[in-house]
Amino acid sequence: MSSSDDDLGEHYFTARPASAEQRRTRHVHLAGRDVDVETAGGVFSPDHVDLGTQVLLRTVPAPPPRGDLLDLGCGWGPVALTLALLAPEARVWAVDVNERALDLVRRNAARLGLSNVVAVAPDDVPDDVRFATVWSNPPVRIGKPALHDLLARWLPRLAPGGEAWLVVGRNLGADPLQRWLTDEAGLPTTREASAKGFRVLRVAP
Repeated sequence: MSSSDDDLGEHYFTARPASAEQRRTRHVHLAGRDVDVETAGGVFSPDHVDLGTQVLLRTVPAPPPRGDLLDLGCGWGPVALTLALLAPEARVWAVDVNERALDLVRRNAARLGLSNVVAVAPDDVPDDVRFATVWSNPPVRIGKPALHDLLARWLPRLAPGGEAWLVVGRNLGADPLQRWLTDEAGLPTTREASAKGFRVLRVAP
Protein backbone atom coordinates (compact mmCIF):
# COMPACT_ATOMS: atom_id res chain seq x y z
CA MET A 1 0.00 0.00 0.00
CA SER A 2 1.19 3.48 -0.64
CA SER A 3 0.32 7.02 0.18
CA SER A 4 1.81 10.45 0.08
CA ASP A 5 4.41 10.95 2.80
CA ASP A 6 2.48 13.66 4.60
CA ASP A 7 -0.38 11.26 5.27
CA LEU A 8 1.68 8.33 6.54
CA GLY A 9 1.25 7.67 10.23
CA GLU A 10 -2.01 9.54 10.37
CA HIS A 11 -4.52 8.25 7.84
CA TYR A 12 -4.76 4.80 9.45
CA PHE A 13 -7.16 4.69 12.32
CA THR A 14 -6.85 8.32 13.30
CA ALA A 15 -10.28 9.53 14.34
CA ARG A 16 -9.55 13.23 13.91
CA PRO A 17 -6.65 13.94 11.54
CA ALA A 18 -4.53 16.91 12.54
CA SER A 19 -3.34 17.71 9.06
CA ALA A 20 -5.01 20.38 6.96
CA GLU A 21 -8.04 19.18 5.07
CA GLN A 22 -7.06 20.66 1.71
CA ARG A 23 -10.28 19.45 0.13
CA ARG A 24 -9.98 18.73 -3.56
CA THR A 25 -11.99 17.23 -6.40
CA ARG A 26 -10.55 14.34 -8.34
CA HIS A 27 -11.69 12.65 -11.57
CA VAL A 28 -11.52 8.86 -11.12
CA HIS A 29 -12.72 5.69 -12.83
CA LEU A 30 -15.03 3.52 -10.71
CA ALA A 31 -17.33 0.67 -11.69
CA GLY A 32 -16.71 1.25 -15.38
CA ARG A 33 -17.50 4.94 -15.37
CA ASP A 34 -15.68 8.24 -14.91
CA VAL A 35 -16.84 10.19 -11.87
CA ASP A 36 -15.79 13.23 -9.85
CA VAL A 37 -15.17 12.70 -6.14
CA GLU A 38 -14.10 14.86 -3.24
CA THR A 39 -10.99 13.96 -1.27
CA ALA A 40 -8.90 15.69 1.40
CA GLY A 41 -5.65 15.52 3.31
CA GLY A 42 -5.49 13.26 6.33
CA VAL A 43 -7.03 10.28 4.54
CA PHE A 44 -5.43 7.43 2.62
CA SER A 45 -4.34 8.20 -0.94
CA PRO A 46 -6.11 11.56 -1.30
CA ASP A 47 -4.97 12.26 -4.86
CA HIS A 48 -5.95 9.08 -6.69
CA VAL A 49 -7.24 5.53 -6.38
CA ASP A 50 -4.16 3.83 -4.97
CA LEU A 51 -2.55 0.98 -6.85
CA GLY A 52 -3.54 -1.73 -4.38
CA THR A 53 -7.18 -0.74 -4.57
CA GLN A 54 -6.98 -0.68 -8.36
CA VAL A 55 -5.63 -4.24 -8.31
CA LEU A 56 -8.41 -5.32 -5.96
CA LEU A 57 -11.17 -3.75 -8.04
CA ARG A 58 -9.84 -5.35 -11.23
CA THR A 59 -9.75 -8.79 -9.60
CA VAL A 60 -12.90 -9.23 -7.53
CA PRO A 61 -16.01 -10.81 -9.03
CA ALA A 62 -19.22 -8.82 -9.16
CA PRO A 63 -20.64 -8.26 -5.68
CA PRO A 64 -23.88 -9.89 -4.55
CA PRO A 65 -26.79 -7.79 -5.85
CA ARG A 66 -28.47 -7.60 -2.45
CA GLY A 67 -27.70 -7.89 1.22
CA ASP A 68 -25.14 -6.12 3.38
CA LEU A 69 -21.74 -5.45 1.81
CA LEU A 70 -18.70 -4.13 3.70
CA ASP A 71 -15.79 -1.91 2.75
CA LEU A 72 -13.47 -2.23 5.75
CA GLY A 73 -11.15 0.77 6.06
CA CYS A 74 -12.99 2.80 3.46
CA GLY A 75 -10.91 5.99 3.26
CA TRP A 76 -12.61 8.47 0.95
CA GLY A 77 -14.61 5.64 -0.55
CA PRO A 78 -13.39 4.14 -3.84
CA VAL A 79 -14.30 0.58 -2.81
CA ALA A 80 -17.59 1.47 -1.10
CA LEU A 81 -18.66 3.64 -4.03
CA THR A 82 -17.80 0.85 -6.47
CA LEU A 83 -19.86 -1.64 -4.46
CA ALA A 84 -22.79 0.79 -4.35
CA LEU A 85 -22.63 1.50 -8.08
CA LEU A 86 -22.48 -2.20 -8.96
CA ALA A 87 -25.11 -3.33 -6.45
CA PRO A 88 -27.68 -0.52 -6.11
CA GLU A 89 -30.12 -2.76 -4.25
CA ALA A 90 -27.58 -3.77 -1.61
CA ARG A 91 -26.70 -1.87 1.56
CA VAL A 92 -23.04 -0.89 1.56
CA TRP A 93 -21.32 -0.31 4.88
CA ALA A 94 -18.28 1.98 4.61
CA VAL A 95 -16.39 1.56 7.87
CA ASP A 96 -13.46 3.62 9.11
CA VAL A 97 -12.41 5.28 12.35
CA ASN A 98 -11.32 8.41 10.49
CA GLU A 99 -14.17 10.90 10.79
CA ARG A 100 -12.90 12.95 7.86
CA ALA A 101 -12.91 9.85 5.66
CA LEU A 102 -16.48 9.02 6.66
CA ASP A 103 -17.59 12.57 5.86
CA LEU A 104 -15.97 12.30 2.42
CA VAL A 105 -17.70 8.98 1.72
CA ARG A 106 -21.06 10.51 2.61
CA ARG A 107 -20.38 13.52 0.39
CA ASN A 108 -19.24 11.34 -2.50
CA ALA A 109 -22.22 9.01 -2.20
CA ALA A 110 -24.54 12.01 -2.30
CA ARG A 111 -22.64 13.48 -5.25
CA LEU A 112 -23.15 10.22 -7.18
CA GLY A 113 -26.78 9.81 -6.13
CA LEU A 114 -26.09 6.68 -4.09
CA SER A 115 -28.58 6.30 -1.26
CA ASN A 116 -27.40 2.79 -0.35
CA VAL A 117 -24.13 3.74 1.37
CA VAL A 118 -23.92 3.83 5.17
CA ALA A 119 -20.64 5.41 6.31
CA VAL A 120 -20.04 4.76 10.00
CA ALA A 121 -17.45 4.14 12.68
CA PRO A 122 -16.85 0.46 13.54
CA ASP A 123 -18.90 0.47 16.73
CA ASP A 124 -21.91 1.90 14.88
CA VAL A 125 -22.46 -1.24 12.81
CA PRO A 126 -25.20 -3.29 14.53
CA ASP A 127 -23.90 -6.54 15.96
CA ASP A 128 -26.48 -8.62 14.08
CA VAL A 129 -25.44 -7.45 10.60
CA ARG A 130 -23.87 -10.21 8.50
CA PHE A 131 -22.08 -9.42 5.27
CA ALA A 132 -22.62 -11.07 1.90
CA THR A 133 -19.15 -9.87 0.92
CA VAL A 134 -16.27 -7.88 2.35
CA TRP A 135 -13.89 -5.93 0.12
CA SER A 136 -10.91 -4.33 1.81
CA ASN A 137 -7.55 -2.72 1.29
CA PRO A 138 -6.78 -3.20 4.99
CA PRO A 139 -4.58 -0.81 7.00
CA VAL A 140 -1.53 -3.04 7.26
CA ARG A 141 0.64 -0.28 8.68
CA ILE A 142 -1.26 -0.33 11.98
CA GLY A 143 0.95 -3.33 12.78
CA LYS A 144 0.46 -7.07 12.74
CA PRO A 145 -1.31 -7.50 16.13
CA ALA A 146 -3.79 -4.70 15.42
CA LEU A 147 -4.38 -5.95 11.87
CA HIS A 148 -5.02 -9.47 13.13
CA ASP A 149 -7.46 -8.12 15.73
CA LEU A 150 -9.24 -6.10 13.05
CA LEU A 151 -9.67 -9.01 10.67
CA ALA A 152 -10.61 -11.41 13.47
CA ARG A 153 -13.37 -8.98 14.43
CA TRP A 154 -14.92 -8.51 11.00
CA LEU A 155 -14.29 -11.55 8.82
CA PRO A 156 -16.27 -13.96 11.03
CA ARG A 157 -19.27 -11.72 10.36
CA LEU A 158 -19.56 -13.01 6.81
CA ALA A 159 -22.97 -14.49 6.06
CA PRO A 160 -23.13 -18.19 5.11
CA GLY A 161 -21.60 -18.51 1.66
CA GLY A 162 -20.06 -15.05 1.88
CA GLU A 163 -16.51 -14.20 0.83
CA ALA A 164 -13.99 -11.55 1.75
CA TRP A 165 -11.50 -10.10 -0.73
CA LEU A 166 -8.38 -8.41 0.61
CA VAL A 167 -5.51 -6.72 -1.20
CA VAL A 168 -2.16 -6.64 0.60
CA GLY A 169 1.30 -5.70 -0.59
CA ARG A 170 3.60 -8.66 -1.06
CA ASN A 171 6.40 -6.83 0.75
CA LEU A 172 3.99 -5.81 3.51
CA GLY A 173 3.23 -9.32 4.62
CA ALA A 174 0.58 -10.70 2.28
CA ASP A 175 1.89 -14.27 2.37
CA PRO A 176 2.29 -14.49 6.17
CA LEU A 177 -1.17 -12.95 6.52
CA GLN A 178 -2.62 -15.63 4.25
CA ARG A 179 -1.03 -18.32 6.42
CA TRP A 180 -2.25 -16.69 9.63
CA LEU A 181 -5.81 -16.40 8.35
CA THR A 182 -5.90 -20.04 7.32
CA ASP A 183 -3.86 -21.73 10.03
CA GLU A 184 -4.50 -19.61 13.12
CA ALA A 185 -7.71 -17.67 12.53
CA GLY A 186 -9.46 -20.67 11.00
CA LEU A 187 -10.49 -18.67 7.92
CA PRO A 188 -9.52 -20.58 4.76
CA THR A 189 -7.74 -18.12 2.50
CA THR A 190 -6.40 -18.48 -1.04
CA ARG A 191 -4.37 -16.18 -3.24
CA GLU A 192 -6.50 -15.33 -6.25
CA ALA A 193 -4.26 -12.83 -8.03
CA SER A 194 -0.85 -11.20 -7.87
CA ALA A 195 -0.07 -7.97 -9.70
CA LYS A 196 2.00 -4.82 -9.30
CA GLY A 197 3.51 -6.13 -6.07
CA PHE A 198 0.13 -6.87 -4.48
CA ARG A 199 -1.66 -10.08 -3.57
CA VAL A 200 -5.44 -10.43 -3.72
CA LEU A 201 -6.62 -12.86 -1.07
CA ARG A 202 -10.00 -14.59 -0.98
CA VAL A 203 -11.32 -15.59 2.43
CA ALA A 204 -14.13 -18.16 2.28
CA PRO A 205 -15.01 -19.53 5.73
